[in-house]
Amino acid sequence: MALSPINQRRWRNFKKNRRAFWALIAFSILFAISLPAEFVANDKPILVNYRGEYFFPIMKFYPETAFGGDFQTEAAYRDPEVQCLIKSGGIEDCFDEPEQILEEIKAGTYQAEGFEKGWEIWPLIPYSFNTSVDRPGAAPLPPNSQNWLGTDDTKRDVLARVIYGFRLSILFTFIVTGAASLIGIFAGAIQGFFGGWLDLLMQRFIEIWGATPSLYVIIIMFAILGRSFWLLVVLMVLFSWVSLVGVVRAEFLRARNFEYVRAARALGVGNGTIMFRHMLPNAMVATLTMLPFIITSTIGSLATLDFLGFGLPSSAPSLGELTLQAKQNLQAPWLAFTAFTTFAVMLSLLVFVFEGVRDAFDPRKVFA
Repeated sequence: MALSPINQRRWRNFKKNRRAFWALIAFSILFAISLPAEFVANDKPILVNYRGEYFFPIMKFYPETAFGGDFQTEAAYRDPEVQCLIKSGGIEDCFDEPEQILEEIKAGTYQAEGFEKGWEIWPLIPYSFNTSVDRPGAAPLPPNSQNWLGTDDTKRDVLARVIYGFRLSILFTFIVTGAASLIGIFAGAIQGFFGGWLDLLMQRFIEIWGATPSLYVIIIMFAILGRSFWLLVVLMVLFSWVSLVGVVRAEFLRARNFEYVRAARALGVGNGTIMFRHMLPNAMVATLTMLPFIITSTIGSLATLDFLGFGLPSSAPSLGELTLQAKQNLQAPWLAFTAFTTFAVMLSLLVFVFEGVRDAFDPRKVFA
């Protein structure tokens, strides 16, 4: 679908802001890598060929018996015995000498009756965010060729947790920011357009609601209802929408007496059409100015709650929890370096992108 002339101008202005444009490209690459995280970092193979049949362990549960094993539980694909069963086509000798048979299969010297070589396609990083790494030594373990960013204090791969945590933080931020923006813009538009007693009552409510200590309320609600992703989203939206109300309200109060609004009213145009088709586009510059602050605040709030132990469930991959581990393990500087770099890159790219979006919507700013 072709862009309208005004949107084409906005896109040209955005591209001329080189910092915002390259930040968008960098962020898109990082987000595209983290979005299919299960195919990038996982302790299960993407595809398995066993006796001519294809299996997709990332997408479906397969018991060990599907590969000639004895147990109905999910196959431990990294276990040498399961590896041997897959690559040898289910040879019974795998229960006795799996490592030796694997070496012979790798060297091409293994021969047995009924042998049919299978294969697997593994993700680039053979660990999920909750996989325990099999490495000797006391955790946290330093980076090496097996774990590029080392492990945390429970021997989980840090790079895998960063990939999953980056995706979780971005999706959480986009959901909260999108929902809070819709509510805040609607509330601010209603206040600014109609004014009067409606504006007065809503302002008093917003003052009281905005003074509520949101962090304590979230901690109390989690203590009562338990920690969950969607509960945290709802609670964050309830306290984030007020950030946009004041800006949108001021823009609508300023614009409601403009000539084009009076002309639209005289022609019988409905209030909803005037508000959201004619007045809102003029208020978008001020609205978009606030978005970088809302985004950084949301990411910071999530990290703070996870750092304090009152955020997402402990099983979730969390960048805030990684920061807490860095604080508790000062002898492992790779944890602090990874946490700081991840937050710095994420926040910087998002701020640069939304600054470019803000400038692209500003009709007074045209880049040379």
